[in-house]
Amino acid sequence: MVARVAGVFDEKLTEAIANSKVLVVGAGGIGCEILKNLVLTGFPNIEIIDLDTIDVSNLNRQFLFHKEHVGKSKAQVAKDSALSFNPNVNIVAHHDSVISNEYGVSYFKKFNIVMNALDNRVARNHVNRMCLAADVPLVETGTAGYAGQVELIKKGLTQCYECLPKAPQKSFPGCTIRNTPSEPIHCIVWAKHLFNQLFGEEDPDQNVSPDTADPEAAGDAGASALNAKESETGNVDRKSTRMWAAETNYDPEKLFSKLFGDDIRYLLSMENLWKKRRPPTPLVWDNLPGKDDSPAKHSGLPDQRVWSVSECAQIFATSCKALEADLKSRPDGDHLVWDKDEKSAMDFVTACANVRAYIFNIPLKSRFEIKSMAGNIIPAIATANAIVAGLAVLRAQNILKGNIEDCTSVYLRPKVNHRGQLFVPEKTLTTPNPKCFVCAPKAEVALACNLKQLTLKDLNTALKEGLNMQAPDAAVEGKGLVVLSSEPGETDHNNHKTLEQIGLNDGCALLVDDFLQNFEVRVRLQQEDDEKSWRLVTDMDTPMPEPKEDKPTNGANGSEPKPGPSRPKDDSDSDMEIIEEDEGVETTKPPKRRRIEVSDDIVELC
Repeated sequence: MVARVAGVFDEKLTEAIANSKVLVVGAGGIGCEILKNLVLTGFPNIEIIDLDTIDVSNLNRQFLFHKEHVGKSKAQVAKDSALSFNPNVNIVAHHDSVISNEYGVSYFKKFNIVMNALDNRVARNHVNRMCLAADVPLVETGTAGYAGQVELIKKGLTQCYECLPKAPQKSFPGCTIRNTPSEPIHCIVWAKHLFNQLFGEEDPDQNVSPDTADPEAAGDAGASALNAKESETGNVDRKSTRMWAAETNYDPEKLFSKLFGDDIRYLLSMENLWKKRRPPTPLVWDNLPGKDDSPAKHSGLPDQRVWSVSECAQIFATSCKALEADLKSRPDGDHLVWDKDEKSAMDFVTACANVRAYIFNIPLKSRFEIKSMAGNIIPAIATANAIVAGLAVLRAQNILKGNIEDCTSVYLRPKVNHRGQLFVPEKTLTTPNPKCFVCAPKAEVALACNLKQLTLKDLNTALKEGLNMQAPDAAVEGKGLVVLSSEPGETDHNNHKTLEQIGLNDGCALLVDDFLQNFEVRVRLQQEDDEKSWRLVTDMDTPMPEPKEDKPTNGANGSEPKPGPSRPKDDSDSDMEIIEEDEGVETTKPPKRRRIEVSDDIVELC
């Protein structure tokens, strides 16, 4: 390979490559390209970890995989395909999660370089911490559409992956989804929830019926709706959506009339909602817009044509029957799982989202657009993956040569900037954030909560979701009293007790460590009477965004929200950006990262 060709690399680099051992985490769009580049460059010892299996949708950009590989381990197939380029390389493939206990600090210490091409933030945080603990250089990569970046993370020299708060995912309150949608994405989320209510795994927090607990629908707003319900002949029955649909044999006309007629009239009875909004328009199955119109002419691909409301109703009916048949063919108690690449499932969501959008005077979208939004992706561009992977391997070569100072972050722009640059490097390494709660010498963070309500079980959740710990242990600073143990059963008897009941008060400091990550942090408890869940606050300019469960935040169904994180979590793929439609509150944007010679419109990628 290249490293063995005389004169291509200098003697020092050739020897360094020959003696190196590299870990690649992730075998997706970027991971495949990195592995191919390493093999062709001549890196002799490589290990690759990926828990995922190959899907048909991967084949257009993950070129180590082919049709016959669908359903197989990404790591193993990537290994086999890469060996066809250079059979002399020693590649070890792990079909496993990098978060597994098997891959501890001692495992990471075996490598000269770790290269990240991951598909979620939790795993990225974990690898970041393991590399810091092992003091191994980490090359972090990411793309989103035509944009991308490559960044070196080195303990004590550069900022780590968690030095700055990441932008929170976009989230929407449950009442917005159920009562007052105003954007196409609101209708798409509602349609996906409807799919689960009818055919998938039922989740009470994905209810699609009008939300009578909406704080805007105050006073006697629901009185006329209740009267209307009593006078109707069953279509506005408040029983389970799945149960009602089964009783009608998934009759498309009855389903349509309830979801897009009766439920909309029910919403209209909540008069307070429409004092400052344009009210929705209920639809009638036999009198739909565009019923007698011929399909609009369209010169593009079929999926890029926007269906009329009448077409949506027809496709709704067809997909309902196809999905019903699929559900009935499965064992009792089984359910369908929504998949953007399954035709009937995608048709159902497209039709439902567009009908609801029409009702609420929201622009309709093509199946192609809705698939992109419902699948939570920014389309991955194979060329961008290849460019970023190439830059990553060049950075690896500089690391092996000892030229760490030359390994500045590089940003791939979607288009050339005013200086004629497509690749925009920073001039110097970005130094660590001295207040980072992960890599700072004295890591510290505050946990804002109501000590009278937050239980020990909730504290464990906060540490795992907020600080991305795997097995946290917590002891009171200065007393050595263990209040939370990762050993099963050791502190479980206190799980139901509040922090106040176990003797913790405002200002109390906990020393929290995770032996799996070799990570320690000091957590200060901060009493806030109005905090109904929990919130992590660092010394950075903005409170860090927290992971959260997919729970309504407005006390839907008349209940108060359970103690849990106040902010949503954001996952981001190595070659796609995930935007989960969790029901949460709008969050404050974190401060923009300082860059040198980078214009404001460059997006920091995850």
